[in-house]
Amino acid sequence: MPHYIVTGGAGFIGSNLIKDLFRANPGIKITCIDNFDPFYPADIKQFNIRELKDDPHFHFLYCDLATTSANELAEMITEPVDAIIHLAAKAGVRPSIQNPMAYQQVNVIGLQNLLEFAKQKKIKQFVFASSSSVYGINDHFPWKENETLLPVSPYAMTKQAGEMLGHVYSKLFDIRFIALRIFTAYGPAQRPDLAIHKFIKAILRDEPITMYGDGSTSRDYTFVSDIVSGIMAAVKYDKTDFEIINLGNNYSIPLKELIKTIEEVIGKQAIIEQLPEQAGDVSKTFADITKAKTLLGYDPQTNLKGGIAKFYEWFKKNEDIVLRN
Repeated sequence: MPHYIVTGGAGFIGSNLIKDLFRANPGIKITCIDNFDPFYPADIKQFNIRELKDDPHFHFLYCDLATTSANELAEMITEPVDAIIHLAAKAGVRPSIQNPMAYQQVNVIGLQNLLEFAKQKKIKQFVFASSSSVYGINDHFPWKENETLLPVSPYAMTKQAGEMLGHVYSKLFDIRFIALRIFTAYGPAQRPDLAIHKFIKAILRDEPITMYGDGSTSRDYTFVSDIVSGIMAAVKYDKTDFEIINLGNNYSIPLKELIKTIEEVIGKQAIIEQLPEQAGDVSKTFADITKAKTLLGYDPQTNLKGGIAKFYEWFKKNEDIVLRN
């Protein structure tokens, strides 16, 4: 059976991915790499993988890829590897403006260490989580993968650099590198710093939610199970050696509409605190997913209201861990 490495596997998308990989492929082996970056509490990540720890086919490796060389990784992972799914990254647009060097170290040097490991171990398949933020300020909607990229934050720049680093290793070392530009993922286990999670928590606590700008900014919100389906298809993709592919929902939703939908789902009105727009943010994201449909058979199934309802169901079920963080 295949052996996959999933970096950032204790996080939001990673933990959902690992569970779906096990469901779809009983008996596979997964090595989960995570360093519990303090961007949000480690106990949330421990909670995300609590059900996996007793599975003999799941191996957890505590490791900071930014400071771990390829040789050191090879000493820790000695068995053959069929694919690397690299989700680990230092996240967040606004924090990257405050500490750009940390993002360079984790998101670029960490990726290079992992690519060197892939080269050394002759691992053919490498799936990389890029971001819609690489498009920057661009009004050619919906965004196609061949757009000119003009990132406006250090975080976005590191993701663009990661795509190009993958291209180099693909050309020089015969690694199939699939970069997936992920658009605003949400759903069960969503990070507590992200809008939908923050808004629901604040509304339930009768606290104001922060709305940057006039509420007209919009995002292509994509439910995590749809993102995961695209990642799983990318792991199997073998037609070309380098691709950049959007994973979105092909529908951009204004912030005001998002807030209204959350209010409808939880049955409670938000208290809104309006603040100026933030540096590094873009006004709109909107994915063209034609390429994902063609190459991966990608077909997102979850609309916003249905996805928020599923997230809220998870939120209520896990209030003990959610509300204390």
